[in-house]
Amino acid sequence: MALHLIKLCVGADSIDDLREWVAERSLRAIAAGLEPHSVHTTRMVPKRMQELLDGGSLYWVIKGQVQARQRLLDIKTFTDDEGISRCRLMLGPEVIETAVQPKRPFQGWRYYTQDDVPADLTSLGAGIAEMPADLRRELTELGLL
Repeated sequence: MALHLIKLCVGADSIDDLREWVAERSLRAIAAGLEPHSVHTTRMVPKRMQELLDGGSLYWVIKGQVQARQRLLDIKTFTDDEGISRCRLMLGPEVIETAVQPKRPFQGWRYYTQDDVPADLTSLGAGIAEMPADLRRELTELGLL
């Protein structure tokens, strides 16, 4: 069973904001002759790396709700210029929308088990992914999705 991470998406007001950021990072990587993935740097290094890399994703909390995920491709540890250990979460270029799931604020990242993750939006049925995000959010809050 895959293990995942969950993190607040600071600075993004919507999935479109996150997609723009990811696209910009991907273009920079391509221009530098690298793979088109985005990288998120964090101070804490996950101890359960193998489980995360066995099909795990980074789930993004945007405006108090889990709304999207990116596939975890690799986790690379390094020491920055100040001598502090950090890690780079190498993320796939695709931002996958999920069913909206409320989440209270927290610091850093947390492990997120397969039992807790929301379903991908495309797996919820025909037409749901095409609905406006505000309508999906409202229907979810009413318990109809």
